[in-house]
Amino acid sequence: MAENIASPELAGVEVHGVSRSAFIAKGALAASAVYGLGTVSPFVSQALAQGKSSDVDVLNFALTLEYLETAFYEAANKQAKLSSKTKSVAQKFGAEEAAHVKALTQAIKSVGGKPVSAPKVSFPFKDEASFLKLAVAFEDTGVSAYNGAAPMLTSKKVLAAAGSIVQIEARHAAVVRLLSGQQPAPQAFDKTLSKTQVLQAVKPFVKG
Repeated sequence: MAENIASPELAGVEVHGVSRSAFIAKGALAASAVYGLGTVSPFVSQALAQGKSSDVDVLNFALTLEYLETAFYEAANKQAKLSSKTKSVAQKFGAEEAAHVKALTQAIKSVGGKPVSAPKVSFPFKDEASFLKLAVAFEDTGVSAYNGAAPMLTSKKVLAAAGSIVQIEARHAAVVRLLSGQQPAPQAFDKTLSKTQVLQAVKPFVKG
């Protein structure tokens, strides 16, 4: 079974939360781990559409992603033995993820919504190599998840705000790819499965 997992690094990430956004985030990570990055964006769109999500719901999903990414870089600085260069990057990215958390929290409150709480999460890394492998998979999945959530937004103002965040997330993904010796943009377009393929692949994660 292990050899059939697309991203074994993500398979070891544990997310514990009861909110709907935490469930979707967990499903997105699981879908990416088992079926590959091409399932994430359509999975997120489908999961949000099934619940007739409002802009607040979408923002809370984005907030959950940012909680996870903030925790990821915080854990890396504490748990992984990183070189000075990689540690500097992890610290900078962690601070930027925390800024995203603050901005999304304020955005949710500004439209009368209630921000979700941060879910508990654990990451399977112990050194720089395992950190970078997980960082690449995690950042790529995060960008794809944002792209899946964006079409669900109705407010142009909120969409613009989300767009300004996902641009930074994509740059994070490029940097960690370079640090791990990979191409920052290996192809012109991210591959995406058809809706039918995605629904079949992520059936265990989507509850109608």
